[in-house]
Amino acid sequence: MLKVENLGVSYGDLKILDGLSFTLEQGQWLMIAGPNGAGKSTVLRALSRGCRYTGQISLKGRDIKRFKPHILAQKLGFLSQRHEVTYPFKVREVVALGRYAHSKNALYGGAAGDEEKVSEALSLTGLSELAEKSVLELSGGELQRTFIAQLFAQDPDIIVLDEPTNSLDLIYQKQVFQLIEGWIKKEGRAVISVVHDLSLARLYGTKAILLDRGRVVAMGQPEKVISEKYLNPVYSMDVSGYMREILSTWQRG
Repeated sequence: MLKVENLGVSYGDLKILDGLSFTLEQGQWLMIAGPNGAGKSTVLRALSRGCRYTGQISLKGRDIKRFKPHILAQKLGFLSQRHEVTYPFKVREVVALGRYAHSKNALYGGAAGDEEKVSEALSLTGLSELAEKSVLELSGGELQRTFIAQLFAQDPDIIVLDEPTNSLDLIYQKQVFQLIEGWIKKEGRAVISVVHDLSLARLYGTKAILLDRGRVVAMGQPEKVISEKYLNPVYSMDVSGYMREILSTWQRG
């Protein structure tokens, strides 16, 4: 579905990404992990054409630079870490914005099936009862689910997530990852996530990339990539030992 070849991003003499290549297949959930400054979020900016890059990114065999923005939005959907909400839009209205990618132009009333897609997205994310509520009144978890519902309504082939559960309580972390896990099961879909939580990467991912200073350290099955062999040198600590130490506090109970 997606092919990234020799991707490079630099700011002056500083290389943020250096020769990154990977593929994404249908049904895969790719986890991109690594310490701060590894280049994780820069990968997502390149995918969204939010920065200049060298190399090539192809979507189903076509260079993404050749897609018109609204057509690309029908193929790739992005969820950022933070959402600035300053107007009292209703939940349904925010979710309905996901259908904009399918409109012919800004003045067009909408595409056939828009209401159905919006209602389905609200239902999938458990927001049907909150559809008429102002987003200014939502909890952090409800707001994140609202923007996930917007993505579902957008109905792209690939969803790209930048720290989707950043600052969320545990219950909302679980809800968000389970929602994405359910979404990806439909044919022709795939997901890319930047994650800091290595346990979540192993639990939900089907493929993983470990980055350090813009370069790939390891790529493949999450249990092999997110492992002591690669993590300890990258994070300059005994990562697996630390994880076991944390787990032991639960086992003692």
